[in-house]
Amino acid sequence: MTRLVDIFQKPIDRPIEGVIKADDQRHLRSEVEEYVLTNEVQQQLENLLEVYAQPPHLITANGVWISGFFGSGKSHLLKMLALLLSNSRVDGQPVLDAFLDKARENPLLQGLLRKAAAIPAQSILFNIDQKADVISKTAKDALLAVFVKVFNEERGYYGKQGHIATFERDLDRRDIYEDFQKAYQEISGKDWLRGREEAILEARNIDRAYARVIGEDEAHPRDIIKQYRADYKMSIEDFADEVNEYIQARGRDFRLTFFVDEVGQYIAGNVRLMTNLQTIAESLATKCGGRAWIMVTAQEEMDSVIGEMKHLQQGYDFSKIQDRLRNRIKLTSKNVSEVIRRRLLMKNDEGRRLLQALYLKEKNNLGTLFQFPDGGQKYRNFEDEDDFIDNYPFIPYQFTLFQSAIISFSGHDAFEGKHRSVGERSMLDVFRRVTLEIK
Repeated sequence: MTRLVDIFQKPIDRPIEGVIKADDQRHLRSEVEEYVLTNEVQQQLENLLEVYAQPPHLITANGVWISGFFGSGKSHLLKMLALLLSNSRVDGQPVLDAFLDKARENPLLQGLLRKAAAIPAQSILFNIDQKADVISKTAKDALLAVFVKVFNEERGYYGKQGHIATFERDLDRRDIYEDFQKAYQEISGKDWLRGREEAILEARNIDRAYARVIGEDEAHPRDIIKQYRADYKMSIEDFADEVNEYIQARGRDFRLTFFVDEVGQYIAGNVRLMTNLQTIAESLATKCGGRAWIMVTAQEEMDSVIGEMKHLQQGYDFSKIQDRLRNRIKLTSKNVSEVIRRRLLMKNDEGRRLLQALYLKEKNNLGTLFQFPDGGQKYRNFEDEDDFIDNYPFIPYQFTLFQSAIISFSGHDAFEGKHRSVGERSMLDVFRRVTLEIK
């Protein structure tokens, strides 16, 4: 007798990451290869890339809002966009080539992918909760602090302390940053990347190294780090100015994009954070002229995240937020079920032959299993033979039923504390585990 495990095109016990993490670089090749470019995503990517590939002065909305429920593939898509738009390579192979192959039946999308990847660009990808150092989200500049931190880290500066990063930036502007690092190493016997983490204890050595590179007397310190800490401030406008300076230094066509995972969960219900996100996007658009973008993910559509906040701050025009993040990609259950079928449930030739025979034998019985009289619940049945083969051993209604259950559990705060990992587990991972159990 043929086992279930033998009818699939790919081994179902192969390593598959159930949850894609923005900062995880260990499985990039697998994540690129395994990504399924569904029909739904292709259509929405066409709309996004048409806007992105325009001349910067024509771009009026520099924000992208990617929404979907638990495990719908938001983070996976965000990560792929970060790789594609920066024209990255994974194990020596262009990510673009992999996606051109995935879109081989869509020449329009292929052309847009080539056009977008040809634009010189840099991607900054991060999970906002992981990068946030601020304990309370009610802090005035909680959202801005995360953006400043990741931007500083991308430039090689110290992200955890803004005043030290500013000190490093100023040295860089004077072309003496490398000289300072060498001088600090000679004086302290430590690498600067370690020394800056102990800046308070290393203040004397920092002063001596700084004095040496600017030609002052090392015996008369000026408490340079203390001065920077006292003077440090960062507004959204200051941040946008720094981003623009960075972009301008890299050529006329250069783009910089912040890819922010789970921003919806971070800002939900907080008027200040939501307005700060809008102001950051707007300031980047104004200062950088369409060359700085923000792409974010959220478990809900923007209207749901904003929710009742409209009533909390009368007079504020929330349409500005929606207008700034006008480019939307919504991942539905239809998209997720297609991903599961194509990544997990694809059948080999022998499997298709066996299931064709099974369908012919049982098709007359299938209609009675999922339809109930007297206006009862109706579950979606198999549409035809191909639908039966593509979904087997699952039934189409199970995809939407499972999604509804997860959403309802989430709505009742079931995924808190020790249960949080259950809510974060993707549908793909759950269906894979079930298949393995009945293999």
